[in-house]
Amino acid sequence: MQEYDVRHDTTYHYDSPVLLSQQIAHLRPREVAHQQCLSHELAIEPPASVQRERRDFFGNPVTAFAVYAPHDRLLVRARSRIRVDARRWPEAASSLAWEAARDHLRDGLSGHAPLQDDARDAGQYRFGSPFVPLGEASATYADYALQCFTPGRPLVEALLALSARIHADFSFDPEATSVATPVAQVFAERRGVCQDFSHLMIACLRALGLAARYVSGYLLTAPPPGQPRLIGADASHAWVAVWCPGRGWVEVDPTNDLQPGSGHITIAWGRDYGDVSPLRGVILGGGGHKVEVAVTVMPLEEGEHAPV
Repeated sequence: MQEYDVRHDTTYHYDSPVLLSQQIAHLRPREVAHQQCLSHELAIEPPASVQRERRDFFGNPVTAFAVYAPHDRLLVRARSRIRVDARRWPEAASSLAWEAARDHLRDGLSGHAPLQDDARDAGQYRFGSPFVPLGEASATYADYALQCFTPGRPLVEALLALSARIHADFSFDPEATSVATPVAQVFAERRGVCQDFSHLMIACLRALGLAARYVSGYLLTAPPPGQPRLIGADASHAWVAVWCPGRGWVEVDPTNDLQPGSGHITIAWGRDYGDVSPLRGVILGGGGHKVEVAVTVMPLEEGEHAPV
């Protein structure tokens, strides 16, 4: 078990005043079996004129707010304290064959076989989505994945093999892509960041008929030996979850080629980044803008209070 203090600051600087801003924030950590959100605060400057909490379609906690006063700067500061337990993932070789997971969803959704209760929600994650379109590229992604998803191979074993392949074939390069970079371009250029690698892996899995969802959150990173942890030096992270009959959702982090543990903090999940972006909204005015994001994930000892 590990507790964390997480700070996530987002600041927008506008070239001219914004007269109206309406935003949706996915910044409150999600309550799941291995994770508890002990506290959460959201500060907005200028103060929100309207603010309310709700759950989105995927069950993620969401804060919707609006700022009606003219402003040329918007600061959204989230601070959370989270407890994360270690997780035990199923033995890779003990999971059922990947074709069985695919067929259970396919046959159940077509009405030819009864679905397990936990598969009913999973079915929606089999199809293309705005950031993970399939279409003509589906065969390309399937061919890439089939190098790992050989006939009869256990699903989790094949999943880990695909993660290792992406990790080996693609280079982490924060300058190579943006939020809007298509998966097809990432696949062709073999460069990107965690969001890109997660989208690519999801495309490969869905092209095989499997259910895969996008998980957003934070990752504990270690400073260089002998150096203090820097405030604001971390970043948001993303990884992938695949539905496995009888085992539920099994997660993997292709950027680091590992299965998430107590160092991964879950914020939200959905079909792709667009469903769970930290901030999304519309503004009236503003002209051009610049955005600054600073994230700090600070591990705490039991009973310790994070510095203010």
